[in-house]
Amino acid sequence: METLTTLFQIIIALGIFNVWIVRYGKETNWRGGEAKNMKDEFATYGLPAEVMYLVGAAKITLAICLIVGIWIPFLVKPAATAMAVLMLGAVSMHIKVKDPIQKSLPAFTMLALSLVVAIS
Repeated sequence: METLTTLFQIIIALGIFNVWIVRYGKETNWRGGEAKNMKDEFATYGLPAEVMYLVGAAKITLAICLIVGIWIPFLVKPAATAMAVLMLGAVSMHIKVKDPIQKSLPAFTMLALSLVVAIS
């Protein structure tokens, strides 16, 4: 189980880095509503840019903690728990704007993986 948990930590972190760094300003099929980039997506959810920056900083920090947690294990459970809370928020935003299931699948998957890591 430890190997699987470590794999999930890496998947979560790489997913967060992909969304918040690599694809931050790009259009994807997973953006909420008709958003073309991250700023549009948060506006679609009715959230100000300041919240976007706060959520982004938190998710990137937590992703780093999940990676560092491979060597410093006490970081893992708090980081995974906090990530699960943020991903629950992401899923709820997709529901709020009535996105089709396809658009919320990545957030739901990250939520599920974060919960597995948090309780392992």
